Amino acid sequence: DANIEVVARVRPSKKPSPSLTVSREESFIEVYAPREDYQGEINNRKERHTFGFSRVLEPDVSQEDVFEFVALPICDSALDGFNATVFAYGQTGSGKTFTITGGAERYVDRGIIPRSISYIFSQVSKRAGEMVVSVQISYMEIYNESGYDLLDPSHDTKSLEDLPKVAMLEDENGITHTRNLGTHPARSEEDALNLLFIGDTNRMIAETPMNLASSRSHCIFTMLIETRKAGSDTLRKSKLHFVDLAGSERVKKTGVAGTLLRDARYINTSLFFLEQVIVALHERSSGKNRSHIPYRNSMMTMMLKDSLGGNCKTTMIATMSAEEFSLPETVSTCRFAQRVAQISNRLEVNEEVDPKLMIQRLKAQVVDLKQALAEARGEAGARGVEQLSAEERARCEEMVGAYVRDASDSALLEPGDMAQVQYCFHLLKARALSGGDDGAVSARGGSAKPLDKIGAALAAGTGALEIQLQQRDHEISILVSMLKKKAQAAGSEAWSQTGADASAAMSGGARAAPATHSYATVGAP
Repeated sequence: DANIEVVARVRPSKKPSPSLTVSREESFIEVYAPREDYQGEINNRKERHTFGFSRVLEPDVSQEDVFEFVALPICDSALDGFNATVFAYGQTGSGKTFTITGGAERYVDRGIIPRSISYIFSQVSKRAGEMVVSVQISYMEIYNESGYDLLDPSHDTKSLEDLPKVAMLEDENGITHTRNLGTHPARSEEDALNLLFIGDTNRMIAETPMNLASSRSHCIFTMLIETRKAGSDTLRKSKLHFVDLAGSERVKKTGVAGTLLRDARYINTSLFFLEQVIVALHERSSGKNRSHIPYRNSMMTMMLKDSLGGNCKTTMIATMSAEEFSLPETVSTCRFAQRVAQISNRLEVNEEVDPKLMIQRLKAQVVDLKQALAEARGEAGARGVEQLSAEERARCEEMVGAYVRDASDSALLEPGDMAQVQYCFHLLKARALSGGDDGAVSARGGSAKPLDKIGAALAAGTGALEIQLQQRDHEISILVSMLKKKAQAAGSEAWSQTGADASAAMSGGARAAPATHSYATVGAP
């Protein structure tokens, strides 16, 4: 198990508050909030608030350093088969989107996602000789508690209402699945960056008093990574999530109205549900008897179910502003970060055996075993004694000589294929007819004994090959039967879902999902 790492990043400011102290060396942030007297009432509120972090990034930190400190270890874990998540939390305008996605004006302002894409594909190219790696990408937006697929198959810029709407379901085992969230293969860094650009173009952004380009939704960029060693049928599957949460805001300060007010209400409500989950997980990790975690209160917490308290290596970036005006929100962000840091996740490598690859391997073994069995039986296709090379003949003569000279009962003669066995028999027959070398055959009790031992060993080897061949055929039949049952179950599920969608469409409900979308598991692969 491992606790969630929490990193603090303070946005640069022209007028930073003197009440905010940032220490990179000692990894803490201190906020001084003086007491206020209200008509002589006693105020015992704490004045100095000190918060510790795994690492504190100063305002002048570069985007490259942010990637190396925060995302590089996460990417390595994903390539090794662990689920991993990086998510940014903080008030609106504190730099979450700049940290996760980056700025569009300068190349050096690239964020964690594009730098992670470049790093992962560079590692894929380095491991090309020894590993087989495949990458798929999905990009989801949660706006006003509704999920949308930002990577529409048509790859055109659309309004939010035209994008496929994502639904979330939970099965009887508690595993969460998404419906209508498409996954797209990325064979190169360029493919992945193009998908990122398409998704960012479709995001919901609006101007607010606190931020000229405020993200009004939560966005989750996911890379599905499959790795296996060359020639192996064991797969490692991992999910790498990059989460850009919408910023919390106090309506009393921003003074928004209309659509912006409605957006702020949904954002603050979903962040409140996120805090409920964090509090429940904190109580559980503290030893309290907390059996229920309210993941299902919102779509965003359901998507982060595995990242918070599940099988995942998670890092949180707490972004905050340094202005005096934002100090109360900075304290709230730090308090939230302290609770997140107490959550413990379990880390497990996601390994499974691919049945299709296993069938291919077993079929290849069957072919080899049939060839070996044919040679052992002396059937057609096996080479004759006349096809032996001079080196093979010399080796057989050396083995027969060593075998005859060894008087122990544990002596073995292992020539190889049937042609070499027959040549060894010729050599032993010649020795028996000529009386042997230096009486060695007579010392072993005549020529019949070694010949009988060779025949018995040959018969035992043939029987072992036949048994092994039967076992491989049985394994293949079991795997094929399992795959057929799985395909039939998937077909019946798709048929029932299509019927449900058609009924919904006929009754005026939501339109059916595009054919390119399917169910996907949110939890551990």
